[in-house]
Amino acid sequence: MATQQERAELHKTIWKIANELRGAVDGWEFKAYVLGSIFYRFISENICDYIHQLMAAAGQPDFDYTTISDDFAENIRQKMVEEKGYFILPSQLFQNVVKTAEKDENLNERLTNIFRSIEASAVGTPSEDDLRGLFSDFTVDNSALGSTVIKRNQLLARVLQAVSQMDLGSKYNDTNNDTFGDTYEFLMQMYASQAGKSGGEFFTPQQVSELLAQLASWNNANINKVYDPACGSGSLLLKFAKTIGKQNPNLKYFGQEVNPTTYNLCRINMFLHNVNFDNFDIRLEDTLLKPQHMDEAPFDAIVSNPPYSLKWDGKENPILINDERYAPAGVLAPKSAADLAFTMHMLWHLSEKGTAAIVEFPGVLYRGGDEKKIREYLIRENRVDTVIQLPANLFFGVGIATCIIVLKKSAKTDSSVLFIDASKLFQKDGNKNVLLPEHQAKIMELFQNRKDEQYLAKLVKNDDILANDANLSVSSYVEQEDTREVIDIKEVNAKLETLVAEGNELNKKIEAIIKELGEWVWWSGRN
Repeated sequence: MATQQERAELHKTIWKIANELRGAVDGWEFKAYVLGSIFYRFISENICDYIHQLMAAAGQPDFDYTTISDDFAENIRQKMVEEKGYFILPSQLFQNVVKTAEKDENLNERLTNIFRSIEASAVGTPSEDDLRGLFSDFTVDNSALGSTVIKRNQLLARVLQAVSQMDLGSKYNDTNNDTFGDTYEFLMQMYASQAGKSGGEFFTPQQVSELLAQLASWNNANINKVYDPACGSGSLLLKFAKTIGKQNPNLKYFGQEVNPTTYNLCRINMFLHNVNFDNFDIRLEDTLLKPQHMDEAPFDAIVSNPPYSLKWDGKENPILINDERYAPAGVLAPKSAADLAFTMHMLWHLSEKGTAAIVEFPGVLYRGGDEKKIREYLIRENRVDTVIQLPANLFFGVGIATCIIVLKKSAKTDSSVLFIDASKLFQKDGNKNVLLPEHQAKIMELFQNRKDEQYLAKLVKNDDILANDANLSVSSYVEQEDTREVIDIKEVNAKLETLVAEGNELNKKIEAIIKELGEWVWWSGRN
């Protein structure tokens, strides 16, 4: 694996290449071509590496899949689809396409046919849903790329060549090699930061993702399934691939996403992190109205950063109040803010021993009306384990300070809620704030200790919270440190007395001088 410095240099180079390539094309739109090309290269080199390992084990260490004929390669199509989930003919491999891309007048048509062929290779197999539409955002006839086919092909060729020159490592079936996935997430983060609010809707900063994964997996060694009902690009789920997933290769990843582009990014992200097609199940649909994983519940770990203040049907849909996910609270989240609808959805999907860590908009912690009634239900049922106030300005496009609510069921150890104020645990990084490893470690220490710590943590009984309008705002319970300068009144008075005495003495000296001068003037006048 690359060192942190090597990785930083690689990322810097890649971002420079990506920016120089796009020219006048909007970065948010252009991401589909850079990220899509990285994915195309990955699956091409990945399947080659896999075939080469099989042939070496069979006594043919010099076999090179990139050089054989398509007809000969057809002999292994079925085996590759069964084991990798897809198949690519030698002529369709990224490595072979990029060699002639610059002079290929039909590059746009060739790429379109290749992408269709790759997706078609999975039709009628268990991986069909995982491959379908993965390249749909890689539109080769996009006028933003150029006013003519020739200009568009020239830019596409430059993108392929630039991606081919990126030093992204090898040994794609090595679980310790995360260069492709790491690079992909870095680029998504950069595009998200450039795009502001629109980028924040699909990407959660890595340090927040890491914290959520730590919270959801703490003291739970036997996690077999993780779930995110608003999975975005999958960054939250994939934090488990880098931790628990390395010890448990059978870990399953479940997610749902309503945005088609983000849905594609999530599935691509899974492949790039070497999560095999039969280990993830990402669905495209509206989570609140059409949940796709009810039959897979319960889940031992749930992590999510659902959209803030999302409008939904609420009371206008008479079916929802009887939905088994929402019915226990007796009310529905307001039509103008579905935040607590996501919370109730996740609670329903949570196992008895599991933990859910959810990023929430701060208003849901203290607002009245139906949101208060939902909070009362959660507190009475002893489902709220911890509330963590995060620093402001962590997320892309969101400057306010969000929070994390940790939910548990029978795994709850007491009838109290732990409030943690982590609002000052951050470091400035440009125009954003970041949670450093030491900040995450401090939050986890407070979470695990589950006891009062002045200015940082407070354990409060459920009954006391209910008596306070079911207010879950951290600032209502954790005392704020007074950082104003302490003034010692006695010391100030003593100094004042000294100054007054010195002033009186000075006045006496001045009066004496004036008197002496007056006598001298009088005497001089007489003479």
